[in-house]
Amino acid sequence: MIILGVFIGIFILFEIYILISRNTIESYPYKVMEKYDNFEIRTYEASLFTSVKLPMKDYKRASSSGFRQLAGYIFGGNETNKKIAMTSPVVMSIDDSTEMMFMVPKKLKKEKLPKPNQNSIVFKEMPEKKMAAFRFGGWASDEKIERYKKRLTAALDAKGIKHTGRFCYFGYNPPFDILFRKNEVVVELD
Repeated sequence: MIILGVFIGIFILFEIYILISRNTIESYPYKVMEKYDNFEIRTYEASLFTSVKLPMKDYKRASSSGFRQLAGYIFGGNETNKKIAMTSPVVMSIDDSTEMMFMVPKKLKKEKLPKPNQNSIVFKEMPEKKMAAFRFGGWASDEKIERYKKRLTAALDAKGIKHTGRFCYFGYNPPFDILFRKNEVVVELD
């Protein structure tokens, strides 16, 4: 019982540490324009991203491959071995193929970023966007993402809000984070 109690205590302390450290990670900046019962309308600032296109559509394989490539770049897999801070969320397009993106910290400029060691990684400037976001918890999967995409679509249709049909998944937690997981399905609005 004592050993179990120690393990539970360590687990709880680790999760509290993760929760606190998550607040120090730079996030894709936005302003909430309108709140509804189950979704928000937001305006996201123009931002720079590192991006990689992936030939697969399924979430598990695409997220693993894309994360490995982009994390390799920011953890020093570039021409100067420069480490770049992790940002949140990890952005994945929901389409026939998948594009994964990490936001570049605001203090870094495109012309000052080191060249990636992998040719598949490119820099992408995203303009200011108006988007609708539907939040959900737990671990993401193709089924969950599709379910919440349908719920967001139905909620927007019910309010008469037009969208582009370009959906993305936003993942906010590292893989080892177990409690308080935050995910969103977002769509750009017309």
